[in-house]
Amino acid sequence: MKYQHIFFDLDHTLWDFETNSRQTLNDLFHTYNLESRGVHSFEMFHQSYFAHNEKLWDRFRKGFIKLDDLRWKRMVLTLLDFKIGDEKLAHEMAKRFLDLLPTRKTLFPHTVEILTYLTNKGYRLHLITNGFEQVQHMKLKYAGIDSYFKEVITSEGSSYTKPNKEIFDYAFQKTKALPAESIMIGDNIDADIKGAINAGIDQIYVNHLNIAPTIQPTYTVYSLKELENIF
Repeated sequence: MKYQHIFFDLDHTLWDFETNSRQTLNDLFHTYNLESRGVHSFEMFHQSYFAHNEKLWDRFRKGFIKLDDLRWKRMVLTLLDFKIGDEKLAHEMAKRFLDLLPTRKTLFPHTVEILTYLTNKGYRLHLITNGFEQVQHMKLKYAGIDSYFKEVITSEGSSYTKPNKEIFDYAFQKTKALPAESIMIGDNIDADIKGAINAGIDQIYVNHLNIAPTIQPTYTVYSLKELENIF
């Protein structure tokens, strides 16, 4: 086999972040009765949160903010969009969000099937994720896929973020993998694909949304099932 070690991204690649976060935000919207506080619909709340979350994650990946800031600022800014200047509420909702989110179990189609297939073929599977250490491990456990991965490398645990080369170097050291025998699988061109290129390893772009990539990965798939054509 050309590859011995396969590094996966988690959110948006295997674990359906959009579906799971939407369900969690819907719970918060009703639990805290936000409609009575001026948030006229869940869709408005969801769109506002999504926009702030995307911007803050981009700033985090570029090293402008810390994870702890990201945890609560996305909720503070969302509530401020509706003129709710209640930091105590924002912190409580941010904590509740991170308590609930990892218990969601929705995976992309063929996730368990492809992880079983690759494991049975003798590949060593790992994760490299920009998420929080405890949260990512909880996601894996509740979704029932934790046993497939030998090592889970997080930005919080390694002190580096994708696409920085250092998080991949940390992963190679922890897994004892060589770049020549490693490949990265992820949905994010900037974090996963450019990160893998920076680290000198092949890449597979999981293009769930059928978006034209700005760079050419080693491989592109539109469904996890298609990974069987590569391995």
